[in-house]
Amino acid sequence: MSRPRSAAPRKQSGYAPVSGLDMYYEITGEGEPLVYIPAAFAFSGITEFPELSRRWRVVQVDLQGHGRTADIDRPLSFEQHASDIVALMRHLGIGRAHFFGWSYGGLIAMLVAMRHPERVDRIATYGSLFGAAGDAIRPDKFGPPMEPMPDGIAHRFAREHYERVAPDPDHWPVIWKKVMDIAPYEFTGEQLASVKNRVLVALGDNDFIRLEHALHAYAAIPNAELAVIPDATHFLPYDRPWKLEPILAEFFAAPEERLPFGTIATGYQPGCTR
Repeated sequence: MSRPRSAAPRKQSGYAPVSGLDMYYEITGEGEPLVYIPAAFAFSGITEFPELSRRWRVVQVDLQGHGRTADIDRPLSFEQHASDIVALMRHLGIGRAHFFGWSYGGLIAMLVAMRHPERVDRIATYGSLFGAAGDAIRPDKFGPPMEPMPDGIAHRFAREHYERVAPDPDHWPVIWKKVMDIAPYEFTGEQLASVKNRVLVALGDNDFIRLEHALHAYAAIPNAELAVIPDATHFLPYDRPWKLEPILAEFFAAPEERLPFGTIATGYQPGCTR
């Protein structure tokens, strides 16, 4: 006898007037809010998180010029993205939420935590930069030298998906250049140490982000946890999100009170160490 399938999480979508944008969002599921900030060029719904949506109210956002959110006449910046996210939370009546940010989105989530700590509970990041790109990116993952172009093969997947949902599909070369020109944001050690939230630093073992870079962030953030996903690249949320989602669910659902780590001296003591 087959098991009955659980009902699909309820989904709603809309546009919020925030910071001069008509910002598109999708909400799936119920429960406590969890804000998902996608990577550059990604947008709401391109990756689904069914397990998270069964346990939390997952709010996916389309940043300025991404997906269904039309671009406006201002440059992109990580600081402005963070302000837009906070304005969206106000519009939706969300006081405080968990955050999950992929790559570009993880940097934005960390900025929200630094500038608006009252808005943020736990933060999970995947494949995110926490410092200078030159220190973070593996040189062997750059590939052969080529002139970056909006119609190049490296951005074909992003371009084709943008053109399917964007208010103006012909705007792709403009938003592509804006993303390419965005001013980098490099966290100092003091800034990372200021984040007291519980933070998951996750990446793939074949990410183009150096493992050493993730370890640096893990060491600098006081309440950080580290996850290295085997046989995974930077594009895991596109490719096989089901490998990452259980780790995210465990992180967000873990109890506040944690038992001390067991050591060689203590061994494992049920209920006392872990």
